[in-house]
Amino acid sequence: MKKMLLLVRWIVGLLFIFSGLIKVNDPIGLSYKMQEFFEVWNMHFLNDYALFFSIAMNSFEVLAGVAIIIGWRIKLFSWLLLLLIVFFTFLTGYAHYSGKIKTCGCFGDCLPLTAAQSFYKDLFLLALILLLVFFQQYIKSALSNAWAFGLVALTLVLSTSAQFYVLKHLPWVDCLPYKVGNNILQKMEMPAGATLDSMQIVFEYQKDGKTIEFDQENFPENFDDSYVFISRKDKLVKKGNGLKPAIVDFSLKTLDGVDTTKEVLASKGKYVLILAKDASELHLWKKKVSNILNDYQFSEKVGYRVIFVSAEGALIKAAFPNHTVLNCDATVLKTAARVNPTFLFMEGATIQQKMSYLDVESLNRLY
Repeated sequence: MKKMLLLVRWIVGLLFIFSGLIKVNDPIGLSYKMQEFFEVWNMHFLNDYALFFSIAMNSFEVLAGVAIIIGWRIKLFSWLLLLLIVFFTFLTGYAHYSGKIKTCGCFGDCLPLTAAQSFYKDLFLLALILLLVFFQQYIKSALSNAWAFGLVALTLVLSTSAQFYVLKHLPWVDCLPYKVGNNILQKMEMPAGATLDSMQIVFEYQKDGKTIEFDQENFPENFDDSYVFISRKDKLVKKGNGLKPAIVDFSLKTLDGVDTTKEVLASKGKYVLILAKDASELHLWKKKVSNILNDYQFSEKVGYRVIFVSAEGALIKAAFPNHTVLNCDATVLKTAARVNPTFLFMEGATIQQKMSYLDVESLNRLY
């Protein structure tokens, strides 16, 4: 029994540590996933707390995984994990059976799981954690209480500190399509072998008290004003294989609305895109970015053309009137830039370097 429980503890503990550490690398990613659930459930008032929930949950997953492996406070942590996994199973089950949320973010963007995979994974963990709850009396801590407490406390401090670090300096491991080395234009192309959903436009009319449906190619021969329009809908005829470009909806537009995406990404030579999702914290970073742009080594030695990209281009233009400013969708920028603002050093459409604005001063050591 003890050997079996030891194996179960290691499996459960390592899975929670692994899951937590992947999300510690990118706590904002989990906060966006939480906001997706809040939107579906019309719980918009929780959106402002999503990042706090994300940091707390990630730290707890790592902490609880360590506690389970060493067997410290097993009664407390086995019950806490049971409550947590029941909650997770509800979320992943809802995502799986409702179809409203495609991925649950259990292992972050580095190891994306479908809603079904996440749900079955949680069912497996639920069974293992139930074993720990039912047989907790057979589990003894491998360490003294003082050493165990110290290890768990250190885990909490490190996992929380790591998250505050990446919030300012970008994730250590970039698992998103806008990572260094990627060509944005190539990532916007449809992958080989991809098939799209085949849709059919279906019209619904009423005639002589009866409801009639037909598609755009099969209008009734006697169609006239006696047909009363009710609705128009798109009907799925054949589902595609789900393959799609890694980057969608990426477009750069002038403040007048002119699309310049291909013009910018196809430009020769090096340039920098400064991605600022919005201007809400402009007062916090305007001075530092201005100093970077005015720095001799940046402008002369490195010699990059500077283009600001934001969902609030007019406000950014007012703050940086001497630089080109383009508009881009806020959702796209949330994926491309985890720090506001983020510098993308480009050559053509390829991302050569990606840095938080706080780290750009080290540029002269990189180029």
